[in-house]
Amino acid sequence: MKIFSYAIITVVVLVLFAAKPFQNDASSQLSLEGTWEQIDQYTYDGEKVVDTIKATEGYRQIKMFYNGKVMWTRFVPQDSVEWFGYGSYIATDDSLKETLEYGSASMMQIIDTVRVFQFKLILKDNWYSQIQLDADGNPLYSENYKRLD
Repeated sequence: MKIFSYAIITVVVLVLFAAKPFQNDASSQLSLEGTWEQIDQYTYDGEKVVDTIKATEGYRQIKMFYNGKVMWTRFVPQDSVEWFGYGSYIATDDSLKETLEYGSASMMQIIDTVRVFQFKLILKDNWYSQIQLDADGNPLYSENYKRLD
């Protein structure tokens, strides 16, 4: 009888250890920290995506989130204007707030009038979308990123 009890306990323990990797606690596993590359943009009409703009050949926009800081850079081959920015960020389950401190000359013109950028956030394992909302909370456009690191 003791052997049977030990066998059942052993099987239960093995099942629990084997099942642990399949548990999904998304709030503790998902993180914006890392390096991301923009893959496309959506334009919305109400809640519906009406246009998708893919990144063109040579275009790159990279964002890095680490320890409450954000930095991004954009390279457009046919454009001589430099674009980059640096600041802090706060992410919740459904929002992203970036407060930029400085950037390229072209970005500083924007930062001089708008320093805080607020987005709706959709975060998955290796993909995220930052969605700009209008005054009524309707989506206008989004930037969509894949995780590089």
